[in-house]
Amino acid sequence: MSVKNLISLGLLIFIPIAIAAEKLEWDALLVFGLSAVAIVPLAIWLSTATEELAVTLGPTIGGLLNAVFGNATELIIALVALRAGLVDIVKASITGTIVSNLLLVMGLSMFLGGLRYKEQEFKPVVARMNGSTMTLAVIAIVLPAMVISTSNVVEPSSITGLSMFVAAVMIAVYAFTLLFSLKTHSYLYEVGVVELEGESTEADHGEGGHEKPNLWLWMGVLLVATIGVAFVSEIFVGAVEEATAGLGLTPLFTGVILLPLVGGAAEYVTAVRCALKNNMDLSVSVAMGSSLLVALLVAPLLVIVGQVIGQPMDLNFNLFEVVAIAIAVITANLISLDGRSNWLEGMLLLATYAILGAAFYFHPV
Repeated sequence: MSVKNLISLGLLIFIPIAIAAEKLEWDALLVFGLSAVAIVPLAIWLSTATEELAVTLGPTIGGLLNAVFGNATELIIALVALRAGLVDIVKASITGTIVSNLLLVMGLSMFLGGLRYKEQEFKPVVARMNGSTMTLAVIAIVLPAMVISTSNVVEPSSITGLSMFVAAVMIAVYAFTLLFSLKTHSYLYEVGVVELEGESTEADHGEGGHEKPNLWLWMGVLLVATIGVAFVSEIFVGAVEEATAGLGLTPLFTGVILLPLVGGAAEYVTAVRCALKNNMDLSVSVAMGSSLLVALLVAPLLVIVGQVIGQPMDLNFNLFEVVAIAIAVITANLISLDGRSNWLEGMLLLATYAILGAAFYFHPV
């Protein structure tokens, strides 16, 4: 069993502790902290199960599974928060997930990978395709905010209608990106799939093993981890407002910085692990692919679900969030254009994330 799995097994002890803390009505800050830690191992196991099933089911179905469950933890937390009426925090978490994946995850990967290897290479064509699609996502997020800022009076129904239309277009675009990556141009993404398969085999069976992962075992792990994330997320979201208010943190900072750190733990581990093994192709794909999934699928789904459950949510992000997403996309695109990375480029991405984080911290309510 890999070190990652051993650590995530040990962290599972925080699940019953978090449940007990909530039942015994401990301090909200303590419940918030314990439930946040409890979500991390569940997110890692959910991600691991998805990877193992991807190896078992083959590149096409496995790729689709990765595409759907790649950010399941963030989606579940967002859905629970949306149901609780925390729409501002949900919107901020979408911004934060996109920004953290492009700057923090990719920055950590390039920085730590660059410390071990002088220079690392990845396919620039894949990075360019992901960057182009992310640019579309930025446009889709910018437009509703611009409609409001450039109009004297905008009816709420107009913003809702625009958001629903944009959400439908974004989901359609995501479906076409899946068709592109899994069918018509799958050869561009084969390196990451082969490497993922090799890592899974090596971790479970040693250097000479060729046995595929147990399908039913990992389906069970995926189901249990998903239910676990949903359950613990209820505790986490229930304490988030009181806890962060006690710390003097705004809902904007909480959603942009804190929630992605909890929900994105699996992406951080996977991307950095791949970079340390000199597989920047997979590392960059994890970071940029997760951002695409959130922008083109998770955000539109939340808009649609919000209308269904009576918690209306639109794509009208505040201008500061829009600027932050644009900065993250532009910076990530510029650094990934040449298909090479080093520790300095990683540090630049991390510095950009730190500056944006400080700006969100000092941003008034």
